[in-house]
Parts: sequence; structure tokens; C-alpha cells
Amino acid sequence: MRIKDIAERIDQITPLKLAQDWDNVGLLIGDPQKVVKNILLTIDITRDVVAEAKKLKTDLIISYHPVIWDALKKITADGPTGVVYDLIRSGTAVFSIHTAMDSAVGGVNDGLAGIVGIVNGEPVGDYVANPSGDNYKLVFFVPTKSAAKVSNAVFAAGAGAIGNYSHCGFGAEGTGTFLPRKGAKPAIGKRDKLEKVGEIRFETIVPAGKLDGVVAAMKKAHPYEMPAFDVFKLHDTELPFGLGRIGKLARPERVAQIIKRIKRVTGTKAVGLVGDEKRLVKKAAVCAGSCGKIINSIIAAKADLYLTGELKHHQALAAQEAGLTCICLSHTVSERFILKKFARQLQKQIKTIKINISKKDADPFKWKTI
Repeated sequence: MRIKDIAERIDQITPLKLAQDWDNVGLLIGDPQKVVKNILLTIDITRDVVAEAKKLKTDLIISYHPVIWDALKKITADGPTGVVYDLIRSGTAVFSIHTAMDSAVGGVNDGLAGIVGIVNGEPVGDYVANPSGDNYKLVFFVPTKSAAKVSNAVFAAGAGAIGNYSHCGFGAEGTGTFLPRKGAKPAIGKRDKLEKVGEIRFETIVPAGKLDGVVAAMKKAHPYEMPAFDVFKLHDTELPFGLGRIGKLARPERVAQIIKRIKRVTGTKAVGLVGDEKRLVKKAAVCAGSCGKIINSIIAAKADLYLTGELKHHQALAAQEAGLTCICLSHTVSERFILKKFARQLQKQIKTIKINISKKDADPFKWKTI
């Protein structure tokens, strides 16, 4: 399988359009036509990770953090671009997912929300547009005996998908009337005679990118020479995509109980605590990595607990003064746990390619008691 094909599979799991506009995601190094047999997953790409990739004969590294953040004026073997130089020289491609995975349904922030026990969490900030674009409602009228054929045709063309459900539609019976004029070639009835036909008013949802194809499929399958149909643009009432998650817990818990679960899932050996560590948590927020700038929104929402990777000093003080308990895991610890889930999801899409999770990728901090 080629990199470009793998990129399509990744986009199904973690749509790149969900990434923040300041981010750098997608194929950052490599040839999209290259055939891949071995993939390595990592949060960061360090010299140790590159050495590991070579040892494993890795064709493609999928990294959470981009190996290239800003424009490079030169790439040399020494200095800060040494890793990039080594990757290019060894022919190892790099694909980054970063904030696309932060915002994605089932991504890292949903993972953190699940650990804390948040139910139906909503994004906290830095909102991005729905990657699937606008949705439309297609309504058409079809003879009862042809309803199944036409509805199946529009479903096959991409209509009727809502979340994890397909073939979503609604039909209601009624009577259609028409009078064929000169030049008409009616499938039912005769010219200059008013016809009344038992019909189904069928409606379904269609994403913007598939609208033209769905309408064409409907017309092709429809028995009428001139089928009647309407197209309505829908107002998006779904929750926005964005960073972080906030919501109520399934059941109130003490901070200590939540920390035990965090330790079990993420493997962390230490946490940074701000505020009351014995409080009962009813409402909480999470945000992977460095999300201190949204802390004011979390305080305003009157959350009891905030789980994140790191906070700046003044952000921690603001939380303390507001009575918000915060748990800091360290930046990459708050993200690394999601790699196992992502590996399983991607393996289902590309069963013939070996996927490894890096053993050299690690938190740069070593926490010691002194």
C-alpha cells in the first residue's frame, strides 16, 4: 500500500481538516507514491526514535507532534534540523496528525474525557468547521412501487449517513398529480390526461460533497421523465469540533478516585496538583497537551476539575484563586496513551502492514523526589 492510500485511511479516523490553522499536519516528509510495509507510531520524533525506526526498517513514521513546525531555511546534519536531515537521507517518511486528533471524535480529548468519567463532553474552545462540510436534505416524490429502487440508489451514492448509521431516510404516502403535455413521454399515464398516482414523499440527508452525485443517481433510478424533488440546506445544530472537552460526570467522584484511573490508563507515575485534592467532582474538563489559554472558559463554566498536560504559573494561580482543582500529567503523558487505540483503528484499515508503537518515545521529564 502506498503512503497516499494510508493517508486516506488516516483521514477517515482523524480528519486533517480538524487541525488548527497554525498547525502543520499531513505528509511532512516523503513521497506519497512510496510503498509502505512497516509503520512506527510516536508522539515525538527524536534521534532515538529515528534510530529505532531504522532498526525496525520503518517506511513511514506517524507522529502526533509535527517534526517540522516552522519554515526551514536550511537542513543540515548538525543543529536543530539534524533529525529532519536524517529522516530524508534514510528515506523515512513522516506523517503528522496533532490537533486533528485532538478535535476528532474518539481522539485524544475524548479519551481523556472517558478516563475522567465525563459524559457527552462538549469542546471547550478553538473551534473548527465540520470536516464533512454542509449537509442538505433531499426530498423527492416517487411512485410507491419504485420507492425502494430509488431510495437504495441515493443511499449507494452517499446519502443517508448520520453518525454511525447508514440508510437513514423517511417516507410518507400521498397522491401525486400531473398532466402530460405535448412533447412529454410519461412513464405513467397518457398525454393530455390528468393522472393521480400513489406516491412516496421520501427525504434523506446528503453531505455537500456528495449532493450532485446523489441527485444524479436519483434521476437515473427514477421512473419519471421529470422527477419532482427539492434540496434544502440544513443549519448545523451539531456540537462544534474543537479542543478540550467539558461536561458532567456519570457519577460524582473524589479526585483521588479519578487519579487512580488516570494512572492506570496513562501509566503516569506522578501528577501536578493545583487546588483542593479531596473535593467531590461533579463537572470536569480536559485538554491534552498545553491548553492553559482555555482555562478562563473552564472557570467560567464552573467546572470542579481540569485535567491537562501542563499549565503556566499564572494560569495555575488563576485556577487556584477560582477554586478549580487541576491535574497536570506532563505534556506528552496526556497524549501518549491514545497511540494504542489509534494503532488498533489503523490496523483494521491496513491489515497487511505491520504497525509498531515506539519504545524510545518518552516524556523528556524525569520526575524525582528530592
